[in-house]
Amino acid sequence: MIGAPEKAHSLVAAHAALEPSLAAMGPATLRELRRNALAEFVRLGFPGPKHEEWKYTHVRALEETEFAPAYGAKVDRNNLKGTVGGLALFTLAFVNGERAPELDQPQALPDGVFVGSLADAFDRIPRILERFLARQAGIADGKLGSHLDMPFVRLNEAYMAEGAVVSVPSGVQVEAPIHLLFVSKAGAMPFAAHPRVLIVVEEGASATVIESYLGHGGTYFTNCVTEVAVGQGATLEHVRLQQETLEAFHLGATQVHQAGGSTYTSNAVSFGGRLARHDLGVRIEGERTETLLNGAYVGMGDQLVDNHTRIDHAKPNCNSFEVYKGILGGRATGVFNGKIFVYQDAQKTDAKQTNQALLLSREASVNTKPQLEIFADDVKCTHGATVGQIREDALFYLRSRGLGKAEAEAMLVFAFAAEVLEKISVRAYADLLEQTLFAKLEKER
Repeated sequence: MIGAPEKAHSLVAAHAALEPSLAAMGPATLRELRRNALAEFVRLGFPGPKHEEWKYTHVRALEETEFAPAYGAKVDRNNLKGTVGGLALFTLAFVNGERAPELDQPQALPDGVFVGSLADAFDRIPRILERFLARQAGIADGKLGSHLDMPFVRLNEAYMAEGAVVSVPSGVQVEAPIHLLFVSKAGAMPFAAHPRVLIVVEEGASATVIESYLGHGGTYFTNCVTEVAVGQGATLEHVRLQQETLEAFHLGATQVHQAGGSTYTSNAVSFGGRLARHDLGVRIEGERTETLLNGAYVGMGDQLVDNHTRIDHAKPNCNSFEVYKGILGGRATGVFNGKIFVYQDAQKTDAKQTNQALLLSREASVNTKPQLEIFADDVKCTHGATVGQIREDALFYLRSRGLGKAEAEAMLVFAFAAEVLEKISVRAYADLLEQTLFAKLEKER
């Protein structure tokens, strides 16, 4: 059950201090939206264990931490070497939720394509923001389904001032990937940042957009919301990496709306934090769409990694395919909840969902809950979940070929995750994720 807090939490109290600067950002309608969202967060409060959507993901530690507003910080570009932040991609960068142009890597883009900050977008593409901002996340029109009562989406809305906007006009093909880099750098005081991302790929256009969330030291809270609109016949590959520090909290929500004939591919990789959760919702609003959700999540030590997904098949003749794989060691906990809703009019739907988890220790655990709700009779829908450990026969086979135990285990774990990682088309990015996985496994030995 969600209950309102007895006194203003620091996440609420900080809003009053920032109100003058927030009021200067955006039109009057946005200011009203912020006020309403804050009031709704106060009403909802922090979710408790009796709330079904948060049954296995407890936020007590987050609630008990005092957070200051995000403060400015500098990150040396050299510190990003060896990470995805150091790749030679078109990059729009943020540090602690604020623009960090010194970390940008600009490249030429096709005419009409906008990649910039939310503040710049208000000046340069106001009609796009008026049409899409705070519409895809369902806050204005109530279309977010199970995400509708998520208090942290409301909290993000209350603080919405800065973030990234990608707008690709009709018929434009963007060949080079667009990288949105969000770096968190902790200081003496824990802070909270609330980045907002809007991605619009209009009719017949195509793009690859990467969101990366990286952390450096200490305790902080990243509370991010991403809205995605994929137009008629458009194609979007959307890569999302969450790689926070072991003391960090990360709560992210992504809502996608697909028009007819479009293709949306999500490749989401999470290396966890103290608490890391991502809610991904896709609403299919036109016929003959393709929706591909690929996810890999890794938790070690005492980490908690949570993935909630929801696909709303509202139109006929559409396909969705979902594969999520988890790797958990130490005392880590994984959560996967995947929902597929097939509406009465969504005949000829083909939907498949799979979640597999690999436990590397006796203390690691996973709570998995695949769900199907079908209200149409002419559909093909399947779902399944498996949880297991490294197969002894496979381990024996590799060791009989001269590999050490640790090396053989790492090879089997990598093969397990490869099905997801190999689907990322930006190979340099995928290669770094593979290296990160190996390094994380090495630390656990």
